[in-house]
Amino acid sequence: QVQLVESGGGLVQAGGSLRLSCAASGRTLSGYSLGWFRQAPGKEREFVAGINRYGGTYYPDSMKGRFTISRDNAENTMYLQMNSLKPEDTAVYYCAAGNSRAITTAAQGDYWGQGTQVTVSS
Repeated sequence: QVQLVESGGGLVQAGGSLRLSCAASGRTLSGYSLGWFRQAPGKEREFVAGINRYGGTYYPDSMKGRFTISRDNAENTMYLQMNSLKPEDTAVYYCAAGNSRAITTAAQGDYWGQGTQVTVSS
C-alpha cells in the first residue's frame, strides 16, 4: 500500500508559479509510474502530467511548456512545477501512482493523494 500526500497548493496571481509536491510513504515510488491530475468544480478529473519508472514524461498538449513533472526516488517524492499560471488552471490537484507502464488516464491510478487546492486569480 502506498500513501500519497500532496502539498504546495495555494493562491497565486495569473502569470505566477507554484511547485507541488507529492510525498509517498508505505512503499518506495521507484517501482511505479506517477501522474498529476486536476479537477475543477463541475468538471471531470483531467490528466496534467505523467512520468514513468525510467523518467520518461508525458503531457497533454495544453500543458506542454508550462508544467514540468519530476521525481526524486531517493526522497520518495514527485513534483509538479507550474509556470505562467492562468485562472483556468484553478482546480484541486491530485497525485497518483500506478502499476501501468505510464499514467495518462485516471483509471491507471492505483493510489491517490487527497488533493491540494490551486487557485489562480486574474
